[in-house]
Amino acid sequence: MDAVVARKMWRTLEVYHGAIYFVPEARDAYAELGVTDRMMGYFGSRSAPMGAVPAEVVIATFFNFHPKLVTDRVPAVWEITSPADLLDARLHAADAYLRRILGDDIESSGEIEEAADLAKRAAEACRPEGRPLYAGHASLPWPLQSHLVLWHAITLLREFRGDGHIAAMTAEGLDGCEALVTHGASGDVAPNVLQSSRQWPDDEWDAALARLRTKGWIDEGGSFTDLGRSRRQWIEDRTDDLALAPWNAIGEDECTRLRELVRPWSKAIVASGEFGLR
Repeated sequence: MDAVVARKMWRTLEVYHGAIYFVPEARDAYAELGVTDRMMGYFGSRSAPMGAVPAEVVIATFFNFHPKLVTDRVPAVWEITSPADLLDARLHAADAYLRRILGDDIESSGEIEEAADLAKRAAEACRPEGRPLYAGHASLPWPLQSHLVLWHAITLLREFRGDGHIAAMTAEGLDGCEALVTHGASGDVAPNVLQSSRQWPDDEWDAALARLRTKGWIDEGGSFTDLGRSRRQWIEDRTDDLALAPWNAIGEDECTRLRELVRPWSKAIVASGEFGLR
């Protein structure tokens, strides 16, 4: 199967899961446990499937956040609540925002059942070797309701792809800050947004720029050179290649069907105005 399919699947499915990092239901659920800092909730809830891991594991697996942003919150989050309680809160928050945005009838929709079955079969075809965030999430029990089965399956597929993306960037010798600089140079997101959201100080950001200039990837204006553009494209293409296993498992026709089913729900979540960049 063409690797472009993997990118199309990610773009269509990502929103259904990714809203969990922005919706008020998640913030409220974590706050009930005593986790009132937004980034603590993010780091804790997303790393919780791996257990009460130290900051170093979160830095390694999340890859592009400034280390102090993590160490200020992990392992402190585990002194407030447990991974199991955070995971329960996250699942209840997912249920709540999906019902709020898509309607309560989504639970009994025949289309949601079909989509959940397709996505689950794809997610279960992934292998855990070298995929720590996927592996942690794959250890969790499957939810019972179809709209949450779909949410969990997309979570697995998202983390599987993300683990492969980090592997590709590591193979190119990039560190977390350099990865953000190349993302900014691609034009997809403004560099200042990436720098501030991951809290990289100006001196460290400038040092990463200098390293990439030395490598010949970035010019004096902060844009890609031909070499940098080609290497960034290699990373994106390799990420797609490494994400193909679940889609090969269900086949191109069922991939197309899954995208058709999820697309209107993803559009509704985007239209709600609550989905952001993570």
